[in-house]
Amino acid sequence: MAGKKEDATAAEDETKELRPERIARWLRRHPDFFATRPDLLSQMTFPSRWSGDGVIDMQRYVLERRQEEIENLRNCAIEVIETSRSNLSSQTRTHAGALALVAAEDFDDLVGIVNDDLPLLLDVDVVTIGFEARAEAAAGHVSPHVGALDQGAVDRLLGNGRDVALVRDIGADGDLFGAAAGLVRSAALARLRPARDVPVGLLALGSRGDVFYSGQGTELVGFLARVLEFCLRRCRENPPS
Repeated sequence: MAGKKEDATAAEDETKELRPERIARWLRRHPDFFATRPDLLSQMTFPSRWSGDGVIDMQRYVLERRQEEIENLRNCAIEVIETSRSNLSSQTRTHAGALALVAAEDFDDLVGIVNDDLPLLLDVDVVTIGFEARAEAAAGHVSPHVGALDQGAVDRLLGNGRDVALVRDIGADGDLFGAAAGLVRSAALARLRPARDVPVGLLALGSRGDVFYSGQGTELVGFLARVLEFCLRRCRENPPS
């Protein structure tokens, strides 16, 4: 019983200390209290009307804050929707490119699809492949449309141990993009390992705009490179008769 009386007394003393007059005086001495606690201000209940000179319309303040929050949420929702649409479009294009690759009948057909069809399907300006040795090592014969890269070029461009790199400003690299080097601004590069006895290669997607840049997802580019590896391996194991 004594404990309950003490709790009741403490609650009564606390209520006396928090009388509205004392709270009002304290708030006058600390006018910036709500400025640093907007979440608390948003939970306050305000009178329906304000009158008198020098009175700040707090309802308007809260309303403007709510409108700002709604606008921020709307902008975030729009950004999420646009990102989702862009991701879905990229995924659809990548799948279309993969299907085109697996439909290749031989090595020359495959290289033609890489050079001619993939740029249209992927909505880029140029797509090439190259290897760190003579191009015939990839399929068993020479193709003028497969680039020959210097030894170590793939690690130099991708970074040692990396399989995909996105470059915002690739510069004029004639080894990668040939005659289209002056056109390409940004690029997506992916390592190719068709077989153990085939030198390492590179799949290069180039665009004249800032389409590729660090921070983007690389899963789709990596997936396309793996599909191309499979197709190169198949063409090499089943040369034309």
